[in-house]
Amino acid sequence: MKTLLNPVIEQSEHPISPVNISHIHIIAFDLPYPPDYGGATDIFHKIRSLHNLGIKITLHVFLYKGKMPAPALETLTEKTHYYYRRRGVNPFFGSMPYVVTTRNSEQLLRNLLLDKHPILFEGLHTTAYLNRPELKDRTMVVRAHNVEHNYYRALGEAERRWIKQKFFFLESKRLRQYEPILKQAHAIAAISPMETAYFQKTYGKSNYIPAFHSNSQVMSLPGKGNYVLYHGNLSIPENDRAAIYLVNEVFPLLSQPCIVAGSNPSATLQNAAAKYPHIQIKANLTAEEIFDLVRNAHVNTLVTFQSTGIKLKLLNALYRGRHVVANTPMVEETQLESLCGVSDDPKAMAHIIKQCFLESFESAQIQAREQHLSHTFNNARNAQKLMQLFQNAGQIPTPTL
Repeated sequence: MKTLLNPVIEQSEHPISPVNISHIHIIAFDLPYPPDYGGATDIFHKIRSLHNLGIKITLHVFLYKGKMPAPALETLTEKTHYYYRRRGVNPFFGSMPYVVTTRNSEQLLRNLLLDKHPILFEGLHTTAYLNRPELKDRTMVVRAHNVEHNYYRALGEAERRWIKQKFFFLESKRLRQYEPILKQAHAIAAISPMETAYFQKTYGKSNYIPAFHSNSQVMSLPGKGNYVLYHGNLSIPENDRAAIYLVNEVFPLLSQPCIVAGSNPSATLQNAAAKYPHIQIKANLTAEEIFDLVRNAHVNTLVTFQSTGIKLKLLNALYRGRHVVANTPMVEETQLESLCGVSDDPKAMAHIIKQCFLESFESAQIQAREQHLSHTFNNARNAQKLMQLFQNAGQIPTPTL
């Protein structure tokens, strides 16, 4: 019964060797269903892709923010265990990162010790037991979603509320001090070339396993749309900052309709957009409505001010939309730069967008995009690479505890 619960950067062109590992543990820092943001998307579609390979999965999930068990995961896992994130922990107390110390259930450790299967730790958040002597004989791989101390510092820089900003800066410091626990992993599976290079330089044993995602083929429409789109979860300070930048600096330079779509837009963003009749905020749409907006826009404009991980909305825009215009931190070292118009200057970005409106999006561009994306971001192939990484890691001597 099921209960819910390469060396470095270069992609090898050689066939992937078969693996003899048939069962792994995955420790998820959050419920990966529904896959409605980047981290959950990577975890869910990784699980789905490994399941399609015939790999058995024992999944461990930390629940919080009122989330409930997701029966949809049962068909993809042998067993899923749920744990509630520890409550009542003072986020400003202690030297351990808050995101780690709230995810250290003793029941998780007991469940891991029920067998000898390899373990995938999703993010630094889940590594509380990475250095436990009881697990010293296990093959352990950490999926690095970000260089977390850089990510949390960037969150602090984008945050306007002083108490949350103070927390993000403190957490960044604690994560930097805690990060050397990665020495205990047999391998690090980094999500982007930039993160791969950092972890390889710092700890070695870093491998690039691209982000898993929801797309199986390019679904971009040929022809022309009549509006520019920015989309994202607007309750996240980084996305709010990016949307405000576009509304204040770029979109006023355009004559075409401009749409900002996402959940919980701030009052600052709404007030900025209200000054311009051609800029519209569309709040709290369904996933299907966002998909339609992405697909029918003529230009998807994507901006970020923190070049960490890889932004899944960039992948979605390339798989589903027409022209994509972005700033450098959004595409830097993603292997996707050639598929986008790139600028960090508002006037230059507006000019690129205007040029896009002078031409249709052609079938040849769709075919070229399909060829490029299918090489690097093939879920099935990357699931095989991940399992090959486990197999190779299992041949490395256990790190010294």
